[in-house]
Amino acid sequence: MTYQELIASILSLQEEGIELFNAGKSVLGKNILATHLGDYSGTQILIQAGIHAREWITTLLLVEMVRNLYNNDLVKDGGIYFVFLTNPDGAQIELDGVDSLNCDITREYLTLANGGSTDFSQFKANVNLVDLNTNFDANWGGGSQNVFCPATEDFVGFYPESEREVQSLINFTLQTRPLLTISYHSKGNVIYYGFENESEKNIERDRNIGEALSATTNYPLIFTENSTGGYKDWCIDELKIPAYTIEVGADSIPHPVGVEYLPEIYNRNKDVPLVALQKANEFASSIDFMGRIVQNSSNGKVKVKSNGSGYLARLQSLYERRSANWSRNRKK
Repeated sequence: MTYQELIASILSLQEEGIELFNAGKSVLGKNILATHLGDYSGTQILIQAGIHAREWITTLLLVEMVRNLYNNDLVKDGGIYFVFLTNPDGAQIELDGVDSLNCDITREYLTLANGGSTDFSQFKANVNLVDLNTNFDANWGGGSQNVFCPATEDFVGFYPESEREVQSLINFTLQTRPLLTISYHSKGNVIYYGFENESEKNIERDRNIGEALSATTNYPLIFTENSTGGYKDWCIDELKIPAYTIEVGADSIPHPVGVEYLPEIYNRNKDVPLVALQKANEFASSIDFMGRIVQNSSNGKVKVKSNGSGYLARLQSLYERRSANWSRNRKK
């Protein structure tokens, strides 16, 4: 697998009539590709993958999910956002090595952090040597494996939400207002839910939904401990919505998990998007995402790019137009 082949697998969805758009940009200016299936009205959920460089198998998993769900017109009563590759710069480094980068200083910096080796197959970070899934402002720096110096993995950054990819995913989440998020990682065949200081009521809600995901995948459901600063953690802590990390691939498989394991991984996870959307609908009345945005904006915790209702109204208009286009295309 090369980086161009990975991106080509995402772009191939356009040949089937699936609209792709950008959820944001990476440090090096790459597009963070996304799509949406279903209607833009009603309950929305968000599934993201590839936030760790070596875990690009999760990107291919989302491509297969989107292809199957679109071709079979299965998404109803809301919609699903898919963010295919949150860390494109890291994926390029992991797959193609530092020689694929244009800057000599960047190549030297990364190689030094990699112990002088040109083998980047175990690389997790972005081009700034920040582990993106430790950079969110959710008890930032409080994880048991966190490190505080640039590294190929586990470096939390010099301050929370320092990285462009993290900022992009946060902004995209605030714009799209999902009532549930799923982050795909590898490996372990396990589902993590919950976060420290979460209310008992929300933990019970998250466990209920998680049990449905566990039954669908046959992955055990485990409460998160000693891990902070992840996207899942931020969604739970800041937005009070249910959020999950699903680790695919057995622990016995070495990193990076190869494409030969994709069929088995897909078969275990193919129903996750629909089950998650169904459960989000079930709990929708108890999840007030917009209220959290307003509350957190007044507290200075969430930066909304432009003030309140006018900005959100323009977003809603955009989503309604996309929804109408999606419906017309599906009828052809």
